[in-house]
Amino acid sequence: MIPVTTFKGRKIALFGLGGSGLATAQALVSGGADVVAWDDNPDSVAKAAAAGITTADLRGVDWHDFAALVLSPGVPLTHPKPHWSVDLAHQAGVEIIGDVELFVRERRKHAPDCPFIAITGTNGKSTTTALIAHILRTSGRDTQLGGNIGTAVLTLDPPKAGRFYVVECSSYQIDLAPTLDPTAGILLNLTPDHLDRHGTMQHYAEIKERLVAGSGTAVVGVDDSLSSLIADRVERAGTKVVRISRRHPLAEGVYAEGSALMRAQDGASSLFTDLAGIQTLRGGHNAQNAAAAVAACLAVGISGKEIVNGLRSFPGLKHRMQPVAKKGEIVFVNDSKATNAEAAAPALSSYDRIYWIAGGLPKEGGITSLAPFFPKIVKAYLIGEAAPSFAATLGEAVPYEISGTLEKAVAHAAADAARDMQGPAAVMLSPACASFDQYKNFEVRGDAFVGHVAALEGVSMLI
Repeated sequence: MIPVTTFKGRKIALFGLGGSGLATAQALVSGGADVVAWDDNPDSVAKAAAAGITTADLRGVDWHDFAALVLSPGVPLTHPKPHWSVDLAHQAGVEIIGDVELFVRERRKHAPDCPFIAITGTNGKSTTTALIAHILRTSGRDTQLGGNIGTAVLTLDPPKAGRFYVVECSSYQIDLAPTLDPTAGILLNLTPDHLDRHGTMQHYAEIKERLVAGSGTAVVGVDDSLSSLIADRVERAGTKVVRISRRHPLAEGVYAEGSALMRAQDGASSLFTDLAGIQTLRGGHNAQNAAAAVAACLAVGISGKEIVNGLRSFPGLKHRMQPVAKKGEIVFVNDSKATNAEAAAPALSSYDRIYWIAGGLPKEGGITSLAPFFPKIVKAYLIGEAAPSFAATLGEAVPYEISGTLEKAVAHAAADAARDMQGPAAVMLSPACASFDQYKNFEVRGDAFVGHVAALEGVSMLI
């Protein structure tokens, strides 16, 4: 845990007592703050009280006593309308911050020179975050990994000299971190997302820009127009910018040419490494993730050799295009994190012959946007509530069966792939659906896939 000492002896209001909110309350108390916490969920309030956190309905307290409102990132700050706790804080002139802001203040106070890499973007941030942490760890660095990737940032070990932090930041977290100042900040890309919480694409982009604007070195993907403009703007303001691209060569920066990662300096380009053969970094989207990781790691002093070693040994992000087993020329891929069509596209684009397991609780739009990848699909195995609608979309374009359950789909896909004599093939769970019709979450679904694969005869597990 990181005790939050920057509010020692001061009174803090805290709203939102889910996992990260409770951890934040405990970190504040540990650092000597006087915390009054609340949540709209009575069960969460009871859990916090049982953990020794002072709780009280924040609608009935004097807000002028508070030094800050610490808001959980899931609570609306601006759209569709501010939460009532936000309104009360504004009325009393109380600053509103989140757990990432508390972390950056503690880092500045206790170890301002310890390297801190922050990662954001609409797509790819979790893979990039995990990849950077893996590179740092395999190079022997003391590495702390947290943030939006699933580990609350204040549960990490406290800042100290030589300790590296790799923190994934959602737009919600950035919005609550006004003094975010990473050593290297990454903005991978921008496409419309979370507009229900940010109102407009412009506002969403402005929030993302804050992360790189406050960075020592800004690493920015320039394959979309909004991010490219942000790179130019941040550079004009005096920040060092390293541009990355998966689509075109750069005069300066890191870019991909097929599987080759190129580094451009002073107008000259040279091969940094080739990603060919690294199963966990297949596809153009992963070339962008790897380029960002290379640029950020170089910015915090990691050598090229150390970075290449880390890239080659990267085990992949669990449930995201994760190779979990092999049998001859068949690779079994767990992409359970693909909970909509857009998220499934990278995996489908990365293999040429696919036995595709898809379905679950369908999202709006279904799988119509995936039609360009249908020629790669040898056969589809449809599960869950989405099976009938997915079958209608596939029509005569792709052979399919309605397997119903994941267990049947794995067994049938593996058997069919074993009879495939046309070269390497992938048996892939990339559902393009939420899991909630049959599983608690995508993690449970992915673990079930791995379990069913492990039960097959003759497979060699990779994890």
